[in-house]
Amino acid sequence: MAGILKSIADYYNYVIYDLADPRTKDWWGVSSPFTVIAIASAYLYFCLSLGPRLMKNRPAFELKTLLMFYNIFQVLFSIFIAYEGGVYVLSREFNLACDTVDYSDSPRALRVAAATWFYFFAKFTELLDTVFFILRKKYDQVTFLHVYHHTLMSLAVWIAVKYYPGGHTTLMGFLNSVVHVVMYTYYLIAGLGPQYQKYVWWKKHVTKMQLTQFSIVFIHNVSVFFYECNFPKFLNLMCIGNCVAFLYMFGKFYVDRYRKNVRNKSLLESKKPKTPVKSELNNFGIQRKVAEKTR
Repeated sequence: MAGILKSIADYYNYVIYDLADPRTKDWWGVSSPFTVIAIASAYLYFCLSLGPRLMKNRPAFELKTLLMFYNIFQVLFSIFIAYEGGVYVLSREFNLACDTVDYSDSPRALRVAAATWFYFFAKFTELLDTVFFILRKKYDQVTFLHVYHHTLMSLAVWIAVKYYPGGHTTLMGFLNSVVHVVMYTYYLIAGLGPQYQKYVWWKKHVTKMQLTQFSIVFIHNVSVFFYECNFPKFLNLMCIGNCVAFLYMFGKFYVDRYRKNVRNKSLLESKKPKTPVKSELNNFGIQRKVAEKTR
C-alpha cells in the first residue's frame, strides 16, 4: 500500500512540477491545481445551489454602481490583454500555420508568458458575471452555456499557463479578449439605465463576434494537423472540442434569441386582421360625400 501511495505521489510531482514551465510554475494560482479547482468548485456551488437559496426570500440587489466599476475594469483589463496578445500574434515572428512555445528567457517569450497569466487571471474575474446575475435574480442569464463556458475556460487556461504559455493557442486568447472588450462595453452601457438602451442596438452582433471567433479558432487548430508542428496535439484537440461545443451552444442561443423572435414577429404581423376592401371603399365614399357637401 505504501508503495502504491509513493508511486502516486511521484507521478503527481512529475506531472505538476517536473513537466511544468519553470518560468511560470511558481506564479500565483499556477503552482498547484488545487487553487483553480477550489475556485471553480466554489463557483459552481454558489451558482447551482448556495446563491439561489440565499436569494430565494430576498429582494434582488441593484448593484448599479458596483456593476459600472466592474464593467469599466473588465473593459480596460480586456484591452490590456488584447494589446499584449496582439503584440505577439500580429508580429512577424508569429507563425500562423504552426507556432511553437518559446521556453527561453527572451523578452518576447517572457512577455507572452506574462500575458498568458493575465488572461488566466481574467478567467477568475469573469466568474463574477454569474455571481452578479444571481444577486440580481437574473436567473434567465445563468444558462448551462454560461456556467459551462466560465468553468471550462478557467481550467483550460490553467493548463496553458502552467505548461504552454504562448505558442499556437495564443491567437485564441487574443481574439477572445477583443470580443470581451466589445461585450463588457455593451454591459457597461446597458447597465447605465433604460435611457441608454438606444445605444446598444448592436447587442446581437456580440454573439455574431463570438461565433466568428470560435470558427477562426476551430480552423486555426485543425490546420495544425496538416503540418509538422511541435505543439501538443491534445491541446489543439481540446480547443477544437471546445469550439464545436461553443459553436453549437452559442449558435442555438443566437437562433433562439434573435432568429425565432424575428420569425414569430413576422408571423404575428401576418395574422393581424386586415380591413376589408369593401369597407375601405365605403369609407372612401363617405369621405368623398362629406367633402362635396362642404364645398
